[in-house]
Amino acid sequence: MASHYEAPIRKPLVLGDKGYHDVTVDIAAPVEGKANKQWWIVFSIALAAFLWGLGCIIYTISTGIGVWGLNPTVNWAWDITNFVWWVGIGHAGTLISAVLLLFRQKWRMAINRSAEAMTIFSVIQAGLFPIIHMGRPWLAYWVLPIPNQFGSLWVNFNSPLLWDVFAISTYLSVSLVFWWTGLLPDFAMIRDRAVKPFQKKIYSLLSFGWTGRAKDWQRFEEVSLVLAGLATPLVLSVHTIVSFDFATSVIPGWHTTIFPPYFVAGAIFSGFAMVQTLLIIMRKVCHLEAYITVQHIELMNIVIMITGSIVGCAYITELFIAWYSGVEYEQYAFLNRATGPYWWAYWAMMTCNVFSPQFMWFKKLRTSIMFSFFISIVVNIGMWFERFVIIVTSLHRDYLPSSWTMFSPTFVDIGIFIGTIGFFFVLFLLYSRTFPVIAQAEVKSILKSSGERYKNLRESGKALYEMPAKGKSKKAAKPKKEAENKEVSSLLNAIGTFDKDKETPDDLKKVKGIGPQMEQTLNQIGIFTFAQVSKMTKKEYDLLDSITGSFPGRAQRDDWAGQAKKLNNKK
Repeated sequence: MASHYEAPIRKPLVLGDKGYHDVTVDIAAPVEGKANKQWWIVFSIALAAFLWGLGCIIYTISTGIGVWGLNPTVNWAWDITNFVWWVGIGHAGTLISAVLLLFRQKWRMAINRSAEAMTIFSVIQAGLFPIIHMGRPWLAYWVLPIPNQFGSLWVNFNSPLLWDVFAISTYLSVSLVFWWTGLLPDFAMIRDRAVKPFQKKIYSLLSFGWTGRAKDWQRFEEVSLVLAGLATPLVLSVHTIVSFDFATSVIPGWHTTIFPPYFVAGAIFSGFAMVQTLLIIMRKVCHLEAYITVQHIELMNIVIMITGSIVGCAYITELFIAWYSGVEYEQYAFLNRATGPYWWAYWAMMTCNVFSPQFMWFKKLRTSIMFSFFISIVVNIGMWFERFVIIVTSLHRDYLPSSWTMFSPTFVDIGIFIGTIGFFFVLFLLYSRTFPVIAQAEVKSILKSSGERYKNLRESGKALYEMPAKGKSKKAAKPKKEAENKEVSSLLNAIGTFDKDKETPDDLKKVKGIGPQMEQTLNQIGIFTFAQVSKMTKKEYDLLDSITGSFPGRAQRDDWAGQAKKLNNKK
């Protein structure tokens, strides 16, 4: 009988036989390599949507807001629906990263970077709609408190719309600094691996002189905690202020005290769903299945299920308060939502936001990648309908029946919305090709408690420092001689053999990335000259990696063939 309780080993957050170098190579690969077919397909679709939306914006500005479906009764509709929807998505990104950091949750390591980037790009989309809605976007500076010599208009500081400007710009600033601070070690990693001088110079500037000293890490952790502490209350305050745009009015369906917590819960709900969508796309497009695991997807689904239930409680509370208040106008507003002309939007909202997340109670469904992707999109559709129902159904039935009307979006309304979705994904996909989408330094910090190799060592009772390097395990140390000889023959057949009677060996150490040890390994294989190295293509690089079993991808990344060709020409 055991003398004490021993906690079971948790599921690893990093799959596969990964070492520190493997993490660096895998996370840097999307930045250093060429974009794959999946990336180009998604990027082309997003770019087409963005260009369509851009055309609609140009048409709106050149013609006027009359091309939208707005009318004197429903003077807020599609554009404000989109604004609140994008703000909601943006607010969850930094909150996810900040709260999980404050609570020391290790599973944040794979998702925090995508969540923080999502915040920046979502707030950019949200900011477009108020500017376009002004009708004359070149006068957007009027929302700033500029002295009167710039014009006779002074900003109304009592307006919740102005609170929006300050709240969202403050939140964007803090989120941007929080995101950039987390990227510094990764910028330094790309800088140190860069081959091209221009690329090295750019990432040197972006990394702000990061050297990885103990002092750097100490300041990094202190600043990260301070920014996380600032960002968390900001998320609550910003979406509370967005809800005041509605709650401070006297319109039935808007004038309610539940809006601030209701809007915050909805923002977290939709934000987690969008992060889920992005994670599932990025794990496939960037081949990060070992780092964004099914366990991450499952944990995100649990949060979606909980926040969806909170939003459902808010819907029920709204209905109860409308009935309990005894105010006939409030009662009619909610009855009209469920049974009036826009009943389809109301029930789409209820189906997507309240009922669909309840499927996540079943483990088989919440661990299914395709079902999770489907539900994440359904939730965001439902949250868009929520904002549409709140805004349009409360406006289209006024106190005066003579002013009752309907709202129908035009092709311009729809085009601008689709354009912002395209713009969002264009920015995110370009970001994934420029910045590491996973914090490699943070993933390395959890590797010994999450990697398969370390997990096996712990279970066998061995010390972690006994871990052999990848490719040096017992199984890999004795490869089948026949298979190895076949690979060497295939490689030499492609690049040519060395004739020691007619040729002179070259100093292969002149090729950047080939040291004395690697040169010796290449000579043992039968590679002695620049001419041989210059004939290597991706196929030969892969063969070389398979034979040597060390520094996978190094030859291709450093372009040994290109360097060798130049050195051979100078002989």
